[in-house]
Amino acid sequence: MKERGWLGLHKSIWKVASTHVAVDAYNNMYAPMLPLLIPHLGLSLSAAGVLAMCFQMANSVSQLGFGALADRWKPRVLVIGGPLLAVIVMSMIGLAVSPLTLGIILVIGGLGGAAFHPPAAALVYKLADHRKGLAMSTHLSGGSLGFAAAPVLFAPFIARVGLQWSPVVMIPGLIALSWTLRQVPAMQSPHAHERSTLASLRPAAVPLTLLYFTIVLRTAATYGFMTFTPTLLTRQGWTIAEASTAVSLYLFASGVGGFLGGPAADRVGAKRVIVWTLIAAVPFMALAPHLPPLGFTAMLAIGGLLLQSTLPISVTFAQSFVKGGAATVSSLMMGFAWGMGSLTVPLIGMGADRYGIRETLAVVAFIPLLAAVLAWRLPDRGAHHVEPEVDPLP
Repeated sequence: MKERGWLGLHKSIWKVASTHVAVDAYNNMYAPMLPLLIPHLGLSLSAAGVLAMCFQMANSVSQLGFGALADRWKPRVLVIGGPLLAVIVMSMIGLAVSPLTLGIILVIGGLGGAAFHPPAAALVYKLADHRKGLAMSTHLSGGSLGFAAAPVLFAPFIARVGLQWSPVVMIPGLIALSWTLRQVPAMQSPHAHERSTLASLRPAAVPLTLLYFTIVLRTAATYGFMTFTPTLLTRQGWTIAEASTAVSLYLFASGVGGFLGGPAADRVGAKRVIVWTLIAAVPFMALAPHLPPLGFTAMLAIGGLLLQSTLPISVTFAQSFVKGGAATVSSLMMGFAWGMGSLTVPLIGMGADRYGIRETLAVVAFIPLLAAVLAWRLPDRGAHHVEPEVDPLP
């Protein structure tokens, strides 16, 4: 009988989710520090967008390779080594002396986070039994919590002590990992029948493709706002600390949405939750750029809660279409889709340089409508859907 913890989930799910907090906290150092890095390195908004794309390509697109590796090799090595690399290297961001060195730091640090995500998501999925939506929400909400905490933990401190002291922030991360990584359970390499390749996913090609591009479009809107919100707010008179707090509120609300989305999908179906939350997010995201900083922050938080409620659902929904190869499917729907979505960030930066950040974000806000159109064509459930039990949560 498996160990049960809070909410009836396997205790190891909570252990992996705790590691996810630390990983994604350090993965979100770049955007909140842009108000410091832009004048220090003489970056344009377009260049800042290109660097954000480079990081996301390393942190997200490479997950497809790490997912395939985790389905064949030693996933526990990736779960442990990835977080250590991410925390150590991303803490060096303030030492960059040129856009090139900053890009190198972002790429290497991003690879650390990429190594962790596919095997961790696969482990959570396998341990979740019938509450896969709740389990994945818990795991991904851990990452969202770390993402949300990063702007208020790192940027204000580095702004006070100076960019050259940024390596100091690795200390709390390494202390946290010294506890969480000891809690990661043993993970066996998958048996041959559990592995998958892109060819083995072909029978589910249509729903996976629809879901993939739904995630790409949602990610484009998410990263566009996340990357340029600190710069917009500081240009409107807010301090770096205040702008970082606004971003943290947006990301925290997004995490809450992600946590609520999984159980909702367990009850009413993944497709319904994905379609209607994407549509509902648009009015709030579209209104936000036209408001002063406080109103912008409030509308963005509500929009983020709705928009990101689709995050864990997308992963578990994709896994329900196929049998085996959970790490590969997770990497396709998380990393590879997120990375493709990040390709739009330089375009958003170019639009911000030419037309203004406010006007560009107002257009970006409508992208989730396109995602909802694609999601509408998804089937109601996957071929390997697991029916939830009817007993209430403990």
